[in-house]
Amino acid sequence: MVDADQTFVIVGGGLAGAKAAETLRSEGFTGRVILIGDERDHPYERPPLSKGYLLGKEDRDSVFVHEPGWYAQADVELHLGQTVVAIDRKAKAVRLGDGAVIRYDKLLLVTGAEPRRLDVPGTGLAGVHHLRRLAHADRLRHVLASLGRDNGHLVIAGAGWIGLEIAAAAREYGAEVTVVESEQTPLHAVLGPEVGQMFADLHSEHGVRFHFGARLTEIAGQDGMVLAARTDDGEEHPAHDVLAAIGAAPRTALAESAGLELVDRADGGGIAVDASLRTSDPDIYAAGDVAAVHHALFDTRLRVEHWANALNGGPAAARAMLGQDVTYDRVPYFFSDQYDVGLEYSGWAPPGSYDQVVVRGDAGKREFIAFWLRDGQVLAGMNVNVWDVTDPIQQLIRQGARPDPDALADPSTPLASLLG
Repeated sequence: MVDADQTFVIVGGGLAGAKAAETLRSEGFTGRVILIGDERDHPYERPPLSKGYLLGKEDRDSVFVHEPGWYAQADVELHLGQTVVAIDRKAKAVRLGDGAVIRYDKLLLVTGAEPRRLDVPGTGLAGVHHLRRLAHADRLRHVLASLGRDNGHLVIAGAGWIGLEIAAAAREYGAEVTVVESEQTPLHAVLGPEVGQMFADLHSEHGVRFHFGARLTEIAGQDGMVLAARTDDGEEHPAHDVLAAIGAAPRTALAESAGLELVDRADGGGIAVDASLRTSDPDIYAAGDVAAVHHALFDTRLRVEHWANALNGGPAAARAMLGQDVTYDRVPYFFSDQYDVGLEYSGWAPPGSYDQVVVRGDAGKREFIAFWLRDGQVLAGMNVNVWDVTDPIQQLIRQGARPDPDALADPSTPLASLLG
């Protein structure tokens, strides 16, 4: 058992940090636990920000990881609305923006990621938005409701998960939506063109207009308000509001200034950690969106920006900080809801890594499972409006299974029967 006089500091007030603090206490740690977050809200979960909460189907309190009183009950010291500006590794201390210095025995960095910014004229206009924080979602709810009432136009830059989920929400509010995407299909970096086209069809059926193969070059406005969005092929799209959904960048500035090993941006960026989520400093750990861990199953370093990684990575790092033997090798997993389509994706198969896509079920009815294979080996699987199959899909991936493609495509063949 770790000595009671030790202090564990967690920098980052999101899901990963809150679950790490919870795990430290549930595992019996009796020392000080200090959680520092730069938002004034208590730690919350991010998926509702582009799903249920954004749509007005969930109330604000539902997004928080714990009830506010839990932190005092668990003797977790909260420093909300505070920014850590420096790590002194020699002194084993962090310095806050207000000048306070907090000593640590072990330090966990769960600083997350921040939305990438559009680098075009007009981004300072009042109607330009991002979605990453609860405050952003609060504002965007009002924007979408207003657009819906007034038949207003929303232009979204980027057809990734966030862009598509917000497009679906905007259409449910009644807003007109145009999505500008540099690739030829949505979600190209995750699903490739084969399955990405299904999402183009889904959103088109709900009235979303796509402008593929183009990038925003200017947001035009007057008197501080957005009037239009222009693209590099000379097109101009009417817009009352513009949403930038062009991805997120890991928040590594603190780690970089402390001299911790980082991963090159071309390789996904992030703080380099080993299988136990330990950084190049043996007393500093990292988890969640900011951590790039070498994944033995895929034989590459992965940085995963999804809810499940925060949910599971925070506790794994906490156990490693306590000296437990930890190997963090979970199969990447995420989920999405758009209109009447729900899906779960497991694995890792970016374009160029696979040579075959096998579909089980009826893609036309959007009730199917898609599998991405390389040399017959299952790399990833996505179930769309088909449920209770995540476990066998992940087992196929983890086993490196090479099932017969015809059997894999046949819904009458149980997935469990394809396991080794």
